[in-house]
Amino acid sequence: FPSHDTGEGVGLEAILLLLRLETEEMVGLVVERISGFRNDGCVNLSANQIQELENETVTLCQEMIRIPSVNYGEGKGNEREIAEYVSAKLSEVGIKSELIETDKNRCNVVAKIPGTDPTLPGLIVHGHIDVVPVNEKDWSVDPFGGEIKDGFIWGRGAVDMKDMDAMILATVRMWQRIGYRPKRNILLVFFGDEEAGSTYGSRWLVKNRPEIFDGYNEAVSEVGGFSLTITGGHRLYLVEAAQKGIQWIKLSGTGTAGHGSFINPDNSVTKVAQAVSRIGSYEWPQVETKTGAKFFKKVAELVGEKYDSKNVKPLLKHLGGASKMIGATIQNTANPTMLSAGYKENVIPQTASAVIDGRFLPGFEDELHQTIKRLAGDEIQLEMLVRDKALEVDFAGPLVEQMTNSILAEDPDGIVVPYLMSGGTDNKALSDLGIKGFGFSPLRLPADLDFFALFHGVDERVPVDGI
Repeated sequence: FPSHDTGEGVGLEAILLLLRLETEEMVGLVVERISGFRNDGCVNLSANQIQELENETVTLCQEMIRIPSVNYGEGKGNEREIAEYVSAKLSEVGIKSELIETDKNRCNVVAKIPGTDPTLPGLIVHGHIDVVPVNEKDWSVDPFGGEIKDGFIWGRGAVDMKDMDAMILATVRMWQRIGYRPKRNILLVFFGDEEAGSTYGSRWLVKNRPEIFDGYNEAVSEVGGFSLTITGGHRLYLVEAAQKGIQWIKLSGTGTAGHGSFINPDNSVTKVAQAVSRIGSYEWPQVETKTGAKFFKKVAELVGEKYDSKNVKPLLKHLGGASKMIGATIQNTANPTMLSAGYKENVIPQTASAVIDGRFLPGFEDELHQTIKRLAGDEIQLEMLVRDKALEVDFAGPLVEQMTNSILAEDPDGIVVPYLMSGGTDNKALSDLGIKGFGFSPLRLPADLDFFALFHGVDERVPVDGI
């Protein structure tokens, strides 16, 4: 590839280079840390082709945002239109795909790109095509307009995650146009229902169609690979290597019903309210994880502060807006999110309930549950509504090396580090099949952009130059 401005197109080119490096013979291949790609004969794009690739990525992202594939939860969603769009874009360049409907209008798209050496374990590149709902009156633009304004593509899904979906599509479409074949088999999967537990998406496919994933041992997807500028102007690129687990717990209390004017020491509302207060105000101890230690040690080194494994909170101030999310990954958390009681102002109800959103670090699930049980007290019953595991993989090996190289080829000043995210992705479902997954949807972001706030946020947008 000819060299080009390192400030533009980092995401797309890093994805393309990762796939090339991951699928080519690596003996003797060293990525030159220059402003662009070396022309080593593996994939030889002209300057015009690179421009075409970047322009198509932007267009694809806009077009997908304009398809409102909203997932309302509780089984209420519709990915059919966008799944058909993805399938058509693949078909246009000769890539066959399978549209898999797991329930009415709940759709996933799967496509295989054969490599030149099928004996090698394959790589899964996956995204999700559903988005969370919006309250349109809160937005300054049409949330499904895909508008370009102030150097950003605006709309629901611009960040989560139609930007990466567009990067994936544009990359493989270019491969087809120039007749390029990777060395490893590549499995493209565009999942539905990621935003509501993946029941009709990755979890359904893993359970009912596991043969799709036979021969693939690694995966890359969302919520990682983007830049975070910290104190001192150091530009970190965060690759997701761990995820917190989930316990959504219902608290129920029973008491004596009665008139609201009476003294009632056996009030169900009071019991639940006190339990909620104890849980919500509890100070969880900090816990060191393998991924967290690597991240905070690097931050401490760069800002010239001491790393204390028992207290990394002083380092959070160097992370800007990212501190809210990353701060939630140094400990277990339990947030009260729902309360339900009563049916009339002057009636003390017999029952009351609340819901706790509990998130646990890898290896610390029992600590979360036992602590919530103790804080709730003997008069409160606990019911597990949703439970999902935590994940943590070693940040090492050829795939990590190639993710790092692909970033450095585009941004030689970048510093690639693993991080632990507070939420979860479809990599959890794939892990049930022994597939090792990372979050890698690379973007070079403006230093002052609070990127984490844009996930599921109002006026969601992604920089054009970033993708």
